[in-house]
Amino acid sequence: MHDIIPVILSGGSGTRLWPLSREAYPKQFLPLVSERSMMQETVLRCCGEGLFDAPMVVANAEHRFLVAEQMRQIGVEPIALVLESEGRNTAPAAAVAALLAEARHPGALLLVLPSDHLVRDVAGFHDAVRRARPAAEAGRLVTFGIAPSRPETGYGYIRQGEALEGREGVFHVDGFVEKPDLEHAQSMLAKGGVLWNSGMFLFRADIFLAELKRHAPDVAEAARAALEGAAPDLDFLRLEGEAFSRCPSISIDHAVMERTAQAAVVPVEIGWTDVGAWSEIWAVGDKDEAGNVVSGDVLTDGAQGCLVRSEGLLTVVSGVEDLAVVVTADAVLVTRRDQAQSVKAVVERLRKDSREEVATHRRVYRPWGWYQVLDIGERFQVKCLQVKPGAKLSVQKHYHRAEHWVVVNGTALVTRDDQVQIVRENESVYIPLGAIHCLENPGKIPLNLIEVQSGSYLGEDDIVRIADTFGRI
Repeated sequence: MHDIIPVILSGGSGTRLWPLSREAYPKQFLPLVSERSMMQETVLRCCGEGLFDAPMVVANAEHRFLVAEQMRQIGVEPIALVLESEGRNTAPAAAVAALLAEARHPGALLLVLPSDHLVRDVAGFHDAVRRARPAAEAGRLVTFGIAPSRPETGYGYIRQGEALEGREGVFHVDGFVEKPDLEHAQSMLAKGGVLWNSGMFLFRADIFLAELKRHAPDVAEAARAALEGAAPDLDFLRLEGEAFSRCPSISIDHAVMERTAQAAVVPVEIGWTDVGAWSEIWAVGDKDEAGNVVSGDVLTDGAQGCLVRSEGLLTVVSGVEDLAVVVTADAVLVTRRDQAQSVKAVVERLRKDSREEVATHRRVYRPWGWYQVLDIGERFQVKCLQVKPGAKLSVQKHYHRAEHWVVVNGTALVTRDDQVQIVRENESVYIPLGAIHCLENPGKIPLNLIEVQSGSYLGEDDIVRIADTFGRI
């Protein structure tokens, strides 16, 4: 009997947690409720206990180095890091993971988990998995239902049926309910027999694939084609893009769980939330005497029941109640706490206006480290860069800009055309327009430098890569 393979799905964008969550750095990579990111907490929840194998991670190709770095930080080496060319919802991702697992261990059990949910009772979570395991081994597709504490409109619901014979704590599924309006949610809770749909599943890979082929054959076929055409890319497995794009964008619930006769549910009370809105960050946060949850450089004066989070700027909130105030380097959100679900619509408006704040922060992470824009104006841009020890940027050139690099601390190894030189703290180097150049950190501490760009065009697409350690050519 093999250990359960956790499958961590990391395709979400977390738009309801804007401005902290962005397309290039979504909520699963953020430390929202602890010092670790949501993804790291999810992975560590599925380590050891004589229960779990190493995880698989299915992620957007644009986030591949973020995933790899976060796994490195917690000392976890996944079985596979699978890259999607585009998000197609959870069913295609689970299908690819099931195909990989079945090839590894026929009949393997998969625990499919979103990467961005909170579970405060980890021991209870493990108990629930153990309770579900015999039913899953017998061929049931098991989901985990959360005992509802309020008439929530942001979650789907599961109708709990009769107990599954011989499977303690496991029940038939009588049906699924889409996210209801408030009146419908209140009515369901008054009648009882419903659970929140957590989006967590335990099933055998072969059973899931058989049910997927029966109920959503186009998903099964496209996922298999994408995997058959997949290619290794450094430590990643990159799915064949054209085949994967043919997958309908559909959830596991819609593709299989709502149609199969094998669905079962394990009701749980494990301190679960999908942390999908700022109101939920407030609900799970540590509150002061006035009911405020604060983080960062924040001062409250006569404020009550507020969530206030600052990523740098001093933020003062005075004489207000029940607000969510979130401040980043380039955006400020102020909304009523009970209207936090509406942030998604705001983000859509910003996207239609092609605002960069939807996609990126001022600090942008790269496989070699990060850069942050400090100032920008006509024909100039100033950035701060940090390069990891031993990391190397691509060999490149620019057609429209020149650059000055000033080392703040650490040591830089700079290649400029045919010249190679060491640049130390408080020293600088000039990179002329069109020069073939490369920056490397040969030291054992991070390299920090200031980059001043000048020229007629300063966009990131004015980079012609000639050689790259990270395969980005």
